[in-house]
Amino acid sequence: MGRTLINEDEKLGMNRAISRRDFLNGVAMATGASLLPQSSWAELTGLGSSDAESYPPARLGMRGSHPGAFEVAHKLRDRQQLDLSGAEDTHEHYDLIVVGGGLSGLSAAYYYIKDVGQQCKILILDNHDDFGGHAKRNEMEYHGHLLVAAGGTQELEALPRYNHWARQILDDIGIDVPRYRQQNKFHEDLYQSLGLRTSRFFDKETFGVDRLILGAKASRGDTVLPLPIYTADSVRAMPISERAKKDLLRLEDPNQPDYMPGLTSAQKKAKLARISFKDYLLNVAKVDTQAYWFYMALGRDVFCVGGDAMPALFAWQMGEVNGGFSGLKLDPSPEGLLANLPGPQHGRQTESDEPVVHYPDGNATIARLLARWLIPEAVPGTSQDDVGAARIQYDRLDLASNATRIRLNSTVLSVRHDGETGSAREVVTTYSTGGKLHSVRGSACVMACWNMFIPYLVPDLPAVQKEALAFNVKGPIVCTNVFLRNWKAFQKLGTCYVQCPTMYHDTIALVDPANLGALRHARNPEEPIVVRMTRTPGSPGLPRKDQHRVGRADLLATSFETFERNIRQQLARVLTTGGFDAAHDIVGIAVNRWPHGYSYTYSSLYDPMEWVFTETDDRPCVKARQPFGLISIANADAAASPHTDAAFQEAHRAVSEILDRRNAESLSGNG
Repeated sequence: MGRTLINEDEKLGMNRAISRRDFLNGVAMATGASLLPQSSWAELTGLGSSDAESYPPARLGMRGSHPGAFEVAHKLRDRQQLDLSGAEDTHEHYDLIVVGGGLSGLSAAYYYIKDVGQQCKILILDNHDDFGGHAKRNEMEYHGHLLVAAGGTQELEALPRYNHWARQILDDIGIDVPRYRQQNKFHEDLYQSLGLRTSRFFDKETFGVDRLILGAKASRGDTVLPLPIYTADSVRAMPISERAKKDLLRLEDPNQPDYMPGLTSAQKKAKLARISFKDYLLNVAKVDTQAYWFYMALGRDVFCVGGDAMPALFAWQMGEVNGGFSGLKLDPSPEGLLANLPGPQHGRQTESDEPVVHYPDGNATIARLLARWLIPEAVPGTSQDDVGAARIQYDRLDLASNATRIRLNSTVLSVRHDGETGSAREVVTTYSTGGKLHSVRGSACVMACWNMFIPYLVPDLPAVQKEALAFNVKGPIVCTNVFLRNWKAFQKLGTCYVQCPTMYHDTIALVDPANLGALRHARNPEEPIVVRMTRTPGSPGLPRKDQHRVGRADLLATSFETFERNIRQQLARVLTTGGFDAAHDIVGIAVNRWPHGYSYTYSSLYDPMEWVFTETDDRPCVKARQPFGLISIANADAAASPHTDAAFQEAHRAVSEILDRRNAESLSGNG
């Protein structure tokens, strides 16, 4: 048995020296890769091992919430408190301390400077080895090609809905969407021009056989490939029961019957809001369980749960007309519903028809431009075009000469007022770095970390606010990037996107064909490329938050070796008939695990309807984000929305609270 496993691992390439075991589970190790002569390593990957070890975006292996980023914080969580009495005073004082170097933290520094001026001193503390929060990137140089991909946050959605402050920050840091779209106009339909389609993979564990079935062919000029929709001929080739085939074709038929006869549109919506999409399909539309398989993953990419824990109403609102809803003749939602909330409220308002903006490295481009605006010396270049290939000077992020400093690998463990909350003039922030404790003082603090952890850092918060902060249980998600020598197997199979909802990763996709300055996407299948795979761990059947908790525990308990084996096995099974060789074709792997990923958004299956469909101040996110003395709370959790403009808007609000308080004190003579 042991030898069989070894042989299988060798066939998959688990013994190959690719750019990932230099950081096995995120920790530098002496493996076969590091024992290779330097010339062999460079020949294989085009990336020197010393470069990968020193430059955060080039570190592959276990990324996202990487080892070293969370262990000290978990000790605080488990013990409730730590002995911080030995913290060394850095003797630094800042006008503003920001806890969290994600998009909300970086933008909080931006908004503060815009109001107060460039002379202010700001310190941003982050527990990771890179800034950007979820908006990070993975990169690898392979035979002269700089390959990049998003390590988390992928895109800007519904830009017309961004408010003034969110648009202002994009304009000021140099985001030029019209220019970017024009530059990519002539190759955005690259995959369509090659005849590639979306597809679904039927796995043998579920259907008794492995089989790839292609969806509809896209037209040239389409900027978005359609999700797999099937003809009668393609359905006949599927390894599903005859009843499931009939049910699938019925659901795909725009002329469906009304499955809820005798009810008004409002009554139907009320019922759909309180039953899951799975319940609707199986018990109302009465489809076979194998037909439900085609819809089970809906919602995973925005809620981190599938159809079993997503309201049927949300499925309809998100555009699943052919998911059994066309015959209901539901009235459209009001255009102004939740219009003042940031981000598209998926499932709760009309979906935006504005195309998303997806940079080659996702929203890491935004983070890099923000870092350049804050610390120009650390991010070479002057434009959107040159930031993609810019090499960040990490040693310049935390120089004493900087007005704004970004201090990485620094896990904050305590934020407290120096004195009574109402009269204190300073906040003392204690953090851990390199195994040592340090404390720093500031005139104010913005908590731009995630909500659930804030009560541990600020234990003096009111009980009601602590409860509201703890309400936000973030959804876990994995964004895996696999670097390939070429993508000839995809071309031979005729697909660029594969849905496989009952496999380890539920999607496999060639990254979007986009260029940015010197970052050039592969022009043909002979060139190297990045494949993006997503995984939303959970336990279908449990309530949504319980699924998030189970998934989080799963991610933290899973080794990189387990991830890698599953990645290789899955790609080999899906692509083998296209000539894919996992041992030969894979040259790098980055597993971006986010145990605390997407912000919790309100759901009519579990939350009061008032929270879901109104902007009431009774929502937990509003109670959670109240200022506490010199401390304000930013982050996307504060808006109960996982979107980028939510991070911006909440940062602006948090900074405004600090400045308003300061102005009020000045006018009263207490400043």
